[in-house]
Amino acid sequence: MTSVRRDRRRLALLPVRAARQARAVPGTPALDVSGLTVRYGDTVAVDELDLTIPTGQTVALLGPNGAGKSTVVNAVLGLLAPAAGAVRVLGRTPREAVRAGSVGAMLQHGGLPSEARVGEVLDLVRRSFPTRWPLEDLVVTAGIDGLLGRPVEALSGGQRQRVLLALALAGAPPLLLLDEPTSAMDVEGRRAFWTTMRGLAERGHTVVFATHHLDEADAVADRVVVVAGGRLVADGSSAQVKAGIVGRTISFTAAPDRRLDGLPAVTGLTRQGTTVTLRTADADVTLRALLADGGLPDLEVRGATLEDAVLSLISTGTDAPIGVAR
Repeated sequence: MTSVRRDRRRLALLPVRAARQARAVPGTPALDVSGLTVRYGDTVAVDELDLTIPTGQTVALLGPNGAGKSTVVNAVLGLLAPAAGAVRVLGRTPREAVRAGSVGAMLQHGGLPSEARVGEVLDLVRRSFPTRWPLEDLVVTAGIDGLLGRPVEALSGGQRQRVLLALALAGAPPLLLLDEPTSAMDVEGRRAFWTTMRGLAERGHTVVFATHHLDEADAVADRVVVVAGGRLVADGSSAQVKAGIVGRTISFTAAPDRRLDGLPAVTGLTRQGTTVTLRTADADVTLRALLADGGLPDLEVRGATLEDAVLSLISTGTDAPIGVAR
């Protein structure tokens, strides 16, 4: 009995040990991208991008469609050859790192084999790695309890995503790359997914994810990297990126006929039904003018959200990255 308990404890520690192995060489980052340039014909998808991610960080990769996020992920996985620059993953080339089982990936358009059951697919993938995530723990971590006997064709969109996560984790990879991982999940599924990601980070894994759900990035990521036009335009904590946006937002309820043009310091105005939203460079000045003209029911004043900051960054396309954090 003692031997069985010892074996179970050894197996449960495998994911933790795999993450620790990535930190065996002091100072070796999980990901080191230098001067990465990727072209598709005459189109430059990624333009001399530099990015270093230490082990143990949770990093959100943000930007509009076509910004180059998926191309960066594909380069890190060794799925394409860059026109220039270099990518090192835990001190290795991307292909070496993937072969060693050091990288797990959950891609936006990842597929599952048809005419198979979830458990069969998971067993096949786990057998391909020298270090395997213990099955019982993997099932719980990925949230696929009860799905092992289910045919792949019978999975819902959210269940499919969780199975793809299990496959990405099968080799206990120190680095996990996620491309729009919650795109098919409902609110409850997204919440459970990010609880899992926080648990992985606590175990020492490095998590890099691309997403359009900026509220998720704001809540989960230690660090936010914004890419526009294939270039890095912001790199720092969510607070640092938001701090680079000057001004505040004022929202309140107003009758459709209330005149709001000519307000001091206002840089933008939108109406949705009776809700008015103002963007202002000086909230105090704008509020005094509004109060002098009438009441402000349902008043709310807030600083820039991460969505505000990202939209501003990609519209200006600044060449000077904001809030660089290493």
